[in-house]
Amino acid sequence: MEPTEKFSLSKRIRSFKYAFNGLWEVVLREHNFRIHLLAAGVAVYAGFYFNISGDEWIAIILVIAMVWSFEIVNAAIEKLCDVVLPREDKRIKIIKDMAAAAVLLAAIASLVVAAIIFIPKVRL
Repeated sequence: MEPTEKFSLSKRIRSFKYAFNGLWEVVLREHNFRIHLLAAGVAVYAGFYFNISGDEWIAIILVIAMVWSFEIVNAAIEKLCDVVLPREDKRIKIIKDMAAAAVLLAAIASLVVAAIIFIPKVRL
């Protein structure tokens, strides 16, 4: 199958601009995303404080990216639902709840990874 259009470096650069615009919108408008930013900052600080290994950094970076990505998709789904059907609707509520559940599972997984990495390093 042939590509429908020729490669364009300027279009690829613009696509990055759009992605960063979307990221900035989430940071500005989504309170839960800012909570996840703070939690990621704590994890990164703890990583440096406890001098975690390269493999542990990989795990931390991956779960941070996973939570942030799910939160962004969740926000996009919620906004799309609000455009498609602005009034309250049982079907839209289920869709929004399911998207939020994806973020919840990612956040729980990230807490488990953080516990596995950091609890053994804490000396009480």
